[in-house]
Amino acid sequence: MAKLSEKIGYGFGDMSSSMFWKIFSYYLPIFYADVFGLSLGATGMLMLVTRVWDTVSDPMMGAVADRTQTRWGKYRPYLLWVSAPFAIAGCLLFTTPSLGESGKLLWAYATYILMMTVYTGINVPYGSMLGVMTDDSEEKTVFSSYRMFFAYAGSFIALGCWEPLVKLLSGSGPDSLTNTQEGWQHAMFVIAAVCFLMFILCFLMTREHIKPSSPASLMSDLGDLLKNKPWWLLTAAALCTNLFNTLRGSTAAFYFKYLIGEQASIDLGLTSFLFFAGVFLSIGEVCNMIGVACAVSFSNLMGGKKPAFIASSIALILLSVAFFYLPTHSNAGYIWILLLQILTSFFTGVVSPLVWSMYADVADYSQALNGTSSTGLIFSSGSMAQKFGGAIAGSSVMWILAAFGLVSNAAEQSQSAILGMKLSMSYFPAAVAAVMLLILLFYPLNKAKMKEIDEKLRLTRIIEK
Repeated sequence: MAKLSEKIGYGFGDMSSSMFWKIFSYYLPIFYADVFGLSLGATGMLMLVTRVWDTVSDPMMGAVADRTQTRWGKYRPYLLWVSAPFAIAGCLLFTTPSLGESGKLLWAYATYILMMTVYTGINVPYGSMLGVMTDDSEEKTVFSSYRMFFAYAGSFIALGCWEPLVKLLSGSGPDSLTNTQEGWQHAMFVIAAVCFLMFILCFLMTREHIKPSSPASLMSDLGDLLKNKPWWLLTAAALCTNLFNTLRGSTAAFYFKYLIGEQASIDLGLTSFLFFAGVFLSIGEVCNMIGVACAVSFSNLMGGKKPAFIASSIALILLSVAFFYLPTHSNAGYIWILLLQILTSFFTGVVSPLVWSMYADVADYSQALNGTSSTGLIFSSGSMAQKFGGAIAGSSVMWILAAFGLVSNAAEQSQSAILGMKLSMSYFPAAVAAVMLLILLFYPLNKAKMKEIDEKLRLTRIIEK
């Protein structure tokens, strides 16, 4: 049984990653379009093209981590080595240089590729640690739940304070755009410092207890991976989860700025509060945390990870469709918008730890089948799915809004642009959840199968106390 301190320490790692990831996913599109100065089309292309590199860098990093040998283990040392570059790259990403249009576009491509490369360098080894911290499939779900609980806690902090931080740290000069650009950059300085500290704590508080078998040749590992049916299915489902989340999250800033309005407020009778994108998203993170906390119990109630994942997918389809029909200019409408966000976020919270725990199951399945360990390579596909799903969603939002006629910083938007924003918050995510549901129906690693695999591997594993 792993120590509580290790579970908390492991959680700190994704707390750091998620603070960056949610800001990138939800605010970078509107930053590029309304602050940095790129067109919607150029922003969409940027977010898609740069992900081509991720399809190479993620499995490459997984393979490198599998072959790393240090006194700290295979995967854990990267938390120490890459934490500072991770923080610095984030700061550069939200810096607006004094360059012409071509120069700024080049800067955007360079800093975005740098950030995603560094994110890979720390997040792939971090995720792979789940496969070597315990040999128990159910405890991996517990570790994964701690990870996602802390991830959503970090996201809540980052999203809740991001817009106030930007306003607080904006300059006071005569040029309002320059002031805003400074605010975005300085806000990221604060977030980056916190993220650096979280990764250092993760390194100090965790240990690798399972000594993996030596990996085979890289080509052999890749060949085994490509023949691994559960890996293909889970990676496709993981891509859908991130596509679902980022599609809604990336649209939210536009939805509130141009449809709800920046001065909207919710009146609950005894209290009232401003209702803006940061509130909508941060409340969602709190509900994600509740979903994560309930994931193990929900999985047990439903009879395993797979049926829990399927039930959550069905709920996400229904809730997303309902979102389209909510009024957007009344107090009652705002309350319903918030209520559906609470329910949707609960089920996405349930799904998150299931995905990473299921990747650990896939790694165990691969080792039982092939006799060699390629944990880093398998977990790298989870990071790749996360980033690629986010890229497709982020790009799609920009292209959808452009196709429906949204105009950056316009005081009023056309009915077509409003429809595009509403669809991106409702029917389009529902379609993604439907695809996810279909994929999961064919996923073969159920509870009984994993019990059989665990018993087989316990006879061969070396466990370090």
